[in-house]
Amino acid sequence: MSNDELTSYGGPPPVPPGRRRRKIWVAAGVAGLTGVVGLAALGGVAARDQKSGDRNSTSDAQPAAAPRPEAPGPTAEADGRTDDKATRSGEEQGADRKGHEASSGEQRRDDKDRGREVPCDSDKLIQAIEYANDNRGGTLELAKGCTYELTRSDVGDGTGRNGLPVITQAVTLSGRDTTIVRAANAEPFRILNVGRSGHLTLKNVVVKGGLTQADPIAASRARVDLSAKAVAKPAKAGAGTNAKAGAKAATPTKVPAAKAATKVPAATSASAAEAARGAGGDATLVDVAPGDGAGLLVQRGGRADVEHSEFLLHHAGGNGGAIANFGTARVAHSRVATSSAGGVGGGVFNAGVFRVEEATITDNSAVDGGGIGNGVPGLGFPGGGGTLWVWKSTIERNRAIDNAGGVLTYRGTATLTETRIVGNHSGEDGGGLLALGDGQLALEKALVARNSADDTSGGLGVGPESTAVIEHSEITENVAERNGGGLTTYGGTAVVRNTAIVANRVVGQNSVAGGIYNEGGQVRLEGSTVQANFSVLPPGGIWTNNGGVEIDRSSAVTANRPTNCVGSPVVPDRCFG
Repeated sequence: MSNDELTSYGGPPPVPPGRRRRKIWVAAGVAGLTGVVGLAALGGVAARDQKSGDRNSTSDAQPAAAPRPEAPGPTAEADGRTDDKATRSGEEQGADRKGHEASSGEQRRDDKDRGREVPCDSDKLIQAIEYANDNRGGTLELAKGCTYELTRSDVGDGTGRNGLPVITQAVTLSGRDTTIVRAANAEPFRILNVGRSGHLTLKNVVVKGGLTQADPIAASRARVDLSAKAVAKPAKAGAGTNAKAGAKAATPTKVPAAKAATKVPAATSASAAEAARGAGGDATLVDVAPGDGAGLLVQRGGRADVEHSEFLLHHAGGNGGAIANFGTARVAHSRVATSSAGGVGGGVFNAGVFRVEEATITDNSAVDGGGIGNGVPGLGFPGGGGTLWVWKSTIERNRAIDNAGGVLTYRGTATLTETRIVGNHSGEDGGGLLALGDGQLALEKALVARNSADDTSGGLGVGPESTAVIEHSEITENVAERNGGGLTTYGGTAVVRNTAIVANRVVGQNSVAGGIYNEGGQVRLEGSTVQANFSVLPPGGIWTNNGGVEIDRSSAVTANRPTNCVGSPVVPDRCFG
């Protein structure tokens, strides 16, 4: 049997490594595997177990076989003539042999495309991934209706404990009503880890129950930098600097001024990050921690494509309850649900390039960014987000203990198109979405609805140095306790085009601006409406303490209660009543 026949994924046989300690996973044995771990696996293991110092393959160590005779040539007869019949017979045999070789090659390619079946046994799955890593990747067909229950883990490459081997090649796990789950009583470990050179494709698989170790640093960074409580007392002392005598609305203006001061740490943290970068290195990059990504971790340089799959019931002690991406990842036609994080990103954390396509991120929770966290706010620590695209997806019923119930973007770029951000909640600001620290947010044909915040920004918040561009969208029925039921800007910039900000509310005793609340930022309305919003104190439509709110002639501010803009320290042009 040739080496090609022993190599199930095609191509030259693997070069056996030198002497090394074998992993506990491989020690479990290879008997009983089909396809990828049949004779092929035995051949691969035999090659790895060689003790000789040379680099020859298994077959090279065997005695050389006698060469196969070629097809018989023409037979010379006594009179010197050749036998035409023999010649034709040789040609036919040669053609048959070439046809057989071509057929064998096609069969090997078909086998690789089809993948190799993995029996319903977690040890066999581990061994199959190990073999694929050693043999330039391949497709593994998981058993139909099977639950692969993982009971032990391996330290892997230093990024934390993993239930399955770190993916280092292009490996596809293709299931059919298949589940991969960490055993309920097993030690904490994540399920999947894609290394710097790996590419995982996951199809039709439920990944469930990952648990990573607690990371108190991640939790403290998420809380300290954004929590209004951390600086509430000093902020109130200087509130009078922003509360202009204005006036008749003395009570509501003092409250927003104090709130504005609480937002300063987000800006100072950006400055600290710049200082750290100047001291050496790129301070905006987030480092991978052992507590990140309980379901799936994608390292820098790695890649993952998740299709028609689910990530459920994960908890990360760090960032990314279900998925933490530092490389390139795509989640399509899938669901990320009921997961949580001790830091940022209850469902998904991103510090790389991440695409969400026709997927659902639901019922997740974290300190910040209950659904998706794009970047980690931190007092001078690395924390910048990456590039996030969300298309035709739903982000709903996620919760943040502090900020950004649905989506947080910090020093990153987030673009959401034809997407619903619905029913999310935050304990502080940004019930639906929040952009901070030079974050860039774009919404197109999006619905931001029925989100809530226990402080400000029921629908959408834009912090210092950050920008939001909202086009052809609807911000409706969001609720905040204090100010800015629909949209809030704190020193940031929002451009609102062809968008309706309708029926949002603020319900606290001293609340203002059910529609738009602007504290030291810039808001431009183009072809948009601010209508039927509600607050306890005036104005119910738009509140601003500067001349930064611009309303073009094609926009309208109407039917807000108790007023549209009257009662604001500065009444924008073209806002009446």
